[in-house]
Amino acid sequence: MTSIEFDDVSRSFGDRPVLTGVNLALTEHRIGIIGANGSGKSTLARMMNGLVRPDTGTVTVNGLNVAKNQRKVRKQVGFIFSDPDRQIIMPTVLEDIDLSLTRVTKDKRERREQAMATLAKFGLADHADQPSHTLSGGQKQLLALAAIMVIGPSILIADEPTTMLDLRNANMLREVLAGLDEQLIVLTHHLDMLENYDRVLVLDGGRVVADDAPTPAIAYYRGLME
Repeated sequence: MTSIEFDDVSRSFGDRPVLTGVNLALTEHRIGIIGANGSGKSTLARMMNGLVRPDTGTVTVNGLNVAKNQRKVRKQVGFIFSDPDRQIIMPTVLEDIDLSLTRVTKDKRERREQAMATLAKFGLADHADQPSHTLSGGQKQLLALAAIMVIGPSILIADEPTTMLDLRNANMLREVLAGLDEQLIVLTHHLDMLENYDRVLVLDGGRVVADDAPTPAIAYYRGLME
């Protein structure tokens, strides 16, 4: 079982508190995180793989202190952003997957076979030699996801992954995410995306103000926003 734990975690940017006294143990398969802009949810998520460090308290992933074991943690925790262009680096689709695989194998033939298998899994095999920048928005997000998943993380964090997508591509990505075996933590403003999740956290003012099944947690959030 995967586990992410926050022990009395706080964080400020300058003199502005962003998270205050957060205590969590995240073990469920699919977890949603919701909250208004500025509520602290993105900072919370970025702490799970060391993109942001706490000022006080500790974050651990599968028993590893994130601040002290960033390299090991980032092999276990994949992270995708709302804008896939932030993560797509190489000129072609295949080359982008190959770049990720250089972290785990030096054998070129093995990398190519694994890369093609991954592209097939995410419906991108026919685009292997296509320039990455010519992909549709949905295809780019799938490529960003594939480049993360190819190295075998046990946890995936998706920070508003459907925000820049049209409805068709958003639905496609939702289906792909729903089919993953790995622990999935999704930050989103699209509340219907979370209806079948195991647990939903609501953040407000840097604190977890609700932590429940999707229906009551979302109802609480709607009330908070009225």
